[in-house]
Amino acid sequence: MAEALLVIDVQNDFCPGGNLAVPEGDQVVTPINSMMDRFDTVILTQDWHPSGHSSFASSHPGRVPFDTMEMSYGQQVMWPDHCVQGSEGAVFHPQLRTDGDLIIRKGFRPEVDSYSAFFENDQTTPTGLEGYLRTRGITDLTLVGLATDFCVAFSALDARRLGFSVEVVLEACRAIDLDGSLDTQIENMRQRGVKFS
Repeated sequence: MAEALLVIDVQNDFCPGGNLAVPEGDQVVTPINSMMDRFDTVILTQDWHPSGHSSFASSHPGRVPFDTMEMSYGQQVMWPDHCVQGSEGAVFHPQLRTDGDLIIRKGFRPEVDSYSAFFENDQTTPTGLEGYLRTRGITDLTLVGLATDFCVAFSALDARRLGFSVEVVLEACRAIDLDGSLDTQIENMRQRGVKFS
């Protein structure tokens, strides 16, 4: 099969009670689990930050969460500390199926954040996912997970830029919606040929 399911960042810190909780983030688990058997290839991504990561507001005196800051690679949202390597917050949601083919960890470089499953936020440092997909002959991707307007959208846009066919299943995604970011990113994805269901 030339299709794969890409499950983005369904981790404790992005679910209710987590350090960067996405509203209703845990509600994606059941639909995602039910979709997995329909795909021969299932890939999960995991935000995996070292403590003191440069995207954390706490790493910059005077900054508060959700400020923005200019980094060497462009504008960066300052996030609460989240998905720190080895922490309970970085673990996948306990009900999420993790019996996939591959787990891609991203955001582990201290100096650059990583929303996309394909590239760090500098848009040039690859995660290795593209090579894996090409080697497996996968051309069509279905994306689900957290958050619609950040890691899902960045992954979908990069996948389209790389020539993959992309569908986002909105029922199995939830958004942060920071200052209208959800509508903006839905439109960005639509304009670049991402399909929605």
